[in-house]
Amino acid sequence: MKKLLCLSLFLCFLISSAFYIDNFAVAEEVNLTKNCKSSYLIDYNSGECIHKFNEKERMPIASVCKVMTLILAFDAINNKKLCYDDEILVSENASSMGGSQVFLQSGQKYSVEQLIKSIIVCSANDSCVAIAEAICGSEQEFVSKMNQTAKELGCNDTVYANCTGLPKPTQYSCAEDVAKIFKCLIKNEDYFNFSKIWFEDFIHPDERITQITNTNKLIKKYDSCDGGKTGFTGEAGFCLAATAKKNNMRVIGVVLGAKSSDDRFDGVKNMFNYAFANYCNKIVLDKDVNLNDDFSVLGGKKQNVTVKPERYSYIFGKNGGKQDITFNVIEFNNKAPIAVGDVLGKIEVYNNGIICDTLNVIAAENVEKADFIDYFKLTSKKWAI
Repeated sequence: MKKLLCLSLFLCFLISSAFYIDNFAVAEEVNLTKNCKSSYLIDYNSGECIHKFNEKERMPIASVCKVMTLILAFDAINNKKLCYDDEILVSENASSMGGSQVFLQSGQKYSVEQLIKSIIVCSANDSCVAIAEAICGSEQEFVSKMNQTAKELGCNDTVYANCTGLPKPTQYSCAEDVAKIFKCLIKNEDYFNFSKIWFEDFIHPDERITQITNTNKLIKKYDSCDGGKTGFTGEAGFCLAATAKKNNMRVIGVVLGAKSSDDRFDGVKNMFNYAFANYCNKIVLDKDVNLNDDFSVLGGKKQNVTVKPERYSYIFGKNGGKQDITFNVIEFNNKAPIAVGDVLGKIEVYNNGIICDTLNVIAAENVEKADFIDYFKLTSKKWAI
């Protein structure tokens, strides 16, 4: 059953609290990223593009390739194929990787947590190959999975040839695809347990110590930045995908092919500043506030149940525009018993007539199943009327 949602006072307050939305122009004309070949900036929640420059141009991305390596590593953990405490025997192939590394020793065992941490913090090529071999048996099979996942994410301008980003002529990506892939990575909350580490000792099984330092200098230089992945080769130039969060808004910025390390960090920092100065995310549905509309219950001790949104719903837009936010509620045929948290329906959120979010409506209270006495009381009440 569909019906219009009666806006409660809290919604009226939230929507009218100095927030307006209008169709906004993407900042192509604003020179945010000097001395780079490509850049892209999006709002994390909505995926809306805020800035773009040569965003679909295919080019090498160096170690930014490791974003996909990390996605598959976290997928393996989420699917229980790996645990953080599992120990991986490092092969000679993995330990022989050049470029940035943590100097793994072949024939020794390292925990999955150690390897993931070293990839995120110091971009360790040897740890990438060790993880790849543990998940798929070989780097070649792992790379096939990387390419399959890229296609599933709709990244049609991305091809991987290895899990490290070391130079190979057959691999490339683009700024727009990198943003999509990085967005997928940071859905894993565990990522942020490692991404904010600045400096740490990496202790090997033989008690050797390798000091690892975060390659993403924005962790120190930009207060709201809490994650990112750098990359550099002579062919790719200086690359960076990073994220920052301020108030209710998280953004993702990508710079590819910058001329210097400073250019990539300055470019992403400029994009972050532009986003936070000109755009905002406001809550239009609050998961901690019950809706005015109760949902009907079949066969319960109560005929109606109090409901609320399952999560926050945000509307993203440019400061100073106009807005027209409407809601549509879809109520399921709900039968008792009902427990707090049960999904009872959905809310569709519209901005200027275009659907921009759909979220579950859940029970905010328990409703027990009616018994014989409840039915008798209900029948008696009807007869009395």
